[in-house]
Amino acid sequence: MITPRKRILGWWFFDWASQPFNTLLLTFIFAPFMKDLLGSGTAAQTVWGYGVGATGILIALASPFLGAIADRSGRRMPFIWLFSLMYVLGSWSLWQAQPGDVNLFLIMTGFAIGMIGMEFATTFTNAMLPDVAPKGQIGRVSGSGWAFGYLGGMVALLIMLCLLQINPATGRTLIGLPPVFGLDPATREDTRIVGPFTAVWYAVFMVPFFLWLRDHRRPDALSVWQATRGAWPDLRERLKRLPKQRGLFLFLIAAMFYRDGLNGLYTFGGIYAIGVLGWSITQIGLFGILTTLTGALFAWLGGKADDRFGPKAVIVPALLVLIATVWGVIFVSRDSVFGHAVGPDSILPDIAFYLLGGLIGAAGGTLQSASRTLLVAQAEPARITEAFGLYALSGKATAFIAPVTIAVMTQISGSQSVGITPLIVLFVLGLVLLLWVRQDGARRGAPSGETPPHEGAEHP
Repeated sequence: MITPRKRILGWWFFDWASQPFNTLLLTFIFAPFMKDLLGSGTAAQTVWGYGVGATGILIALASPFLGAIADRSGRRMPFIWLFSLMYVLGSWSLWQAQPGDVNLFLIMTGFAIGMIGMEFATTFTNAMLPDVAPKGQIGRVSGSGWAFGYLGGMVALLIMLCLLQINPATGRTLIGLPPVFGLDPATREDTRIVGPFTAVWYAVFMVPFFLWLRDHRRPDALSVWQATRGAWPDLRERLKRLPKQRGLFLFLIAAMFYRDGLNGLYTFGGIYAIGVLGWSITQIGLFGILTTLTGALFAWLGGKADDRFGPKAVIVPALLVLIATVWGVIFVSRDSVFGHAVGPDSILPDIAFYLLGGLIGAAGGTLQSASRTLLVAQAEPARITEAFGLYALSGKATAFIAPVTIAVMTQISGSQSVGITPLIVLFVLGLVLLLWVRQDGARRGAPSGETPPHEGAEHP
């Protein structure tokens, strides 16, 4: 029997299963490894920026269209199966990234396939939140799920560091062992294994999700073919009406900017540390453990605060912390810390970067968890997958801005520190726009001049 508790646990397991793509591939292991593949941090940051940016454009164009199909057909699980397959195949392909014998186009294509699978699967699973969360507990369920995901990413990262990834200074893993399975550090198998490991992790831990989650089709649901034929005209009309729903419209634009800034921060954090501070991948992994720990803790605490004070009251302080943190990161280098010169052997730059990483994790975890509950408050319940598709669009429509502007600024200036300055602008834009969004959204009707989408309807 599938109980409500199992449905919540199954939904949480998607976060646990999918988080290693962000933790291991996008941020702390594979992204910094790009420096070894290309020979310099500046080149890696440039190529990574263009590659992730191009992938973001594809995701932005397709997400709302797929969401409209899912809402009209009442089918989400087949899409999740398809995109899970893309996640697994794309991740596994990164095993081919061998220094000195690498086809950069094929590697970035494989990464793009995995990232597209991860992002699209997230759109459809996020849309299930109102179905699995009891009334009045959406913030808590969302926050606990995000915290569970962070813990999954941390456990996966610990396994990589303790059993698979060697520290070049010692030739051993973090706990003093040679890499398991006879992996050859000379060909960087100990690092390249992160792709297959991420794929296997996802395949194993998605089992509870597929066992305990089901589609709930409405009586008026269409076939997938009928839904596909009518999705574009329906979505086009929806986009025309969207500005009239001022709360949802402004929230999506605000999220478009600040989520792009956060994704840029995660995407380039490891590359920045290896290029500016000269960290090893093991050090970056420890940085990742700290970030995921604070992310898990504050996502959980943020979920409780969300239910008590509302999601907007959680998001605004998180954005202020992120603005201050990025500003701090710019002024940390091997030569100086916040404007004070340090010697080449000083550990102050490392300590400062670890502290800033903890703040990034704390603010990022609460921001992402509260954002999806704020969307639920703004969206029409009958079109929730489409709303999350639009949310994915808002997160990806400008997803190329952070990586591309970072790539351009880095290329022009020749400095990784100057290269990340666009992130501050994105966070500020998101914060200013968010101030105009009511956190109760469609629940209590629209602000003056806004027509409620479902007047009198009961909201989750």
